[in-house]
Amino acid sequence: MKIKYELLKNDIKTKARYGLLHTNYGTFETPMFMPVGTQATVKTLSPEEIKELGSGVILSNTYHLWLRPGENIISKAGGLHKFMNYDGPILTDSGGFQVFSLAKNKKKDIKEEGVYFKSHIDGSKLLLTPELSIKIQNKLDSDIAMSFDECIPYPASYEYAKESTERTLRWAKRGKDVFNNERQSLFGIVQGGEYEDLRKYSAKETVKMDFDGYSIGGTSVGEDKDTMYKMIDYAIEYLPKDKPRYLMGVGDPIDIIEGVIRGIDMFDCVLPTRIARHGNAFTTHGKINIKNAKYKEDFSPIENNCDCYACKNYTKAYIRHLIVANESFGQRLLSIHNIRFLTKLTEDLRQSIKDGNILKYKDEFIKKYCGNNENN
Repeated sequence: MKIKYELLKNDIKTKARYGLLHTNYGTFETPMFMPVGTQATVKTLSPEEIKELGSGVILSNTYHLWLRPGENIISKAGGLHKFMNYDGPILTDSGGFQVFSLAKNKKKDIKEEGVYFKSHIDGSKLLLTPELSIKIQNKLDSDIAMSFDECIPYPASYEYAKESTERTLRWAKRGKDVFNNERQSLFGIVQGGEYEDLRKYSAKETVKMDFDGYSIGGTSVGEDKDTMYKMIDYAIEYLPKDKPRYLMGVGDPIDIIEGVIRGIDMFDCVLPTRIARHGNAFTTHGKINIKNAKYKEDFSPIENNCDCYACKNYTKAYIRHLIVANESFGQRLLSIHNIRFLTKLTEDLRQSIKDGNILKYKDEFIKKYCGNNENN
């Protein structure tokens, strides 16, 4: 079954919206945060733990799974859900961001046919095309597949951004033409860099292709916050109200709030598990570095009112000891807490939309979060 979005409430004062995402594996409320499981696993956590944290959709990466273990092996296993034992919805990104980061010479390596680059595993020469990306995702059998696009760097000249945006549109059509999986939905990706007219053009032309959902790409690539929010504003008004809107690669708590206020339904990012591996934790009073000496004898939880397993059972002092001793259990505990922090954030945002007070929630959250944020 194709995913379906059901809009239940629009906020009166903002573009925020509360809705339901109907999938093959159940119905989930939006706005939502989606943990990233790049190589068919959310780092250090089990699928059961991910569900306990309130996650619905999780992500896996087409590029990484293509190289290892290969889409054919995953297909033989019965698809990605059975391979990784996750009975919830899965979104696979197209691999576009990975090849963007691996393509050393953008003008030389990014061609009309696709992207040439070297494998990060063995250095072998590879070519990923829109058609191949979609065929791999069809075999992975995720619930949501993403169009193959070029992630425009920041900053980029208008000429580069225009050429790239037009190529992404051509790639989107090529991918859609070969898409062949009745159980899977396909999302289009809006590009355009920092340029308002290109974002508008990309959004309108992508919508004409009638995808099952739409993503705003090319954010969180080094631009300042105001530029990121403008990128969302430039595109969002041209996206249909009856389909989900997904902001790719954004996981900072304040950015999630700003995205929701602008009409975004879905977010993903590696941030919560990545910062956990370096000893950092989200709290309502800002991000903290658990390795700081002041936590050596702090026998309180990371967050007093957090309902996650880490906060209900362990102290900052113990988790600090684990991180300093390079014990993986410490990374697990911080990952559990950080993902729960972001899923709880979206739960609170959904409630604030229902209650009609999302701007008040934003002001209170930012005042508390930014008032005591450690300088890591």
